[in-house]
Amino acid sequence: MNNEGVDQSKRQFLTTALTVVGAVGTGYLAVPFLAQMQPSAKTMAAGAPVEVDISKMEPGQLIRVAWRGKPVWILNRTPQVLDTLITLDDELRDPLSLESIQPDSSKNPARSIKPEVFVAVGLCTHLGCSPTFRPEIAPNDLGDKWKGGFFCPCHGSWFDLAGRVYRGVPAPTNLEIPPYRYITDTQLIIGEAPEEESV
Repeated sequence: MNNEGVDQSKRQFLTTALTVVGAVGTGYLAVPFLAQMQPSAKTMAAGAPVEVDISKMEPGQLIRVAWRGKPVWILNRTPQVLDTLITLDDELRDPLSLESIQPDSSKNPARSIKPEVFVAVGLCTHLGCSPTFRPEIAPNDLGDKWKGGFFCPCHGSWFDLAGRVYRGVPAPTNLEIPPYRYITDTQLIIGEAPEEESV
């Protein structure tokens, strides 16, 4: 092949220009493809810690918040409820919560950082139904042994007001306690462990 009379600088310019255009075009195609593989803002927010103000909670009141797509309960327990908890050990499958999911800060009889404030994931440990809050004592439908707690209507599991499961029901373990910590006396963050546990 005879290359006489061919402008080599023009050929070099066209080759370089086509290479640059091809690289830019590949970049334009790759960016959206790679971006769609990232989790959405909604997905990232769903796993984010949740800040909760409990300053206006009344004694005995239960509030619900969402964290990681799960219901989380926050219960302001009365002194009477705390007194009742210690009387139930013989009725419970795991009264000391040795087989349950909970942060170290909640490994105590009240299963909480502060005894009066109970925080738990509101899903039954049997098949994931959401139990109902039943604070009344000995209602007709639950009988004399009921001292207040959470009743799962799906399969009849009972949990006390510390989320501990009763014996002889389908749920295998106590309710899960999520990681949480206090920012102030009346503000807590669900999804972050206390600083002494996160070290």
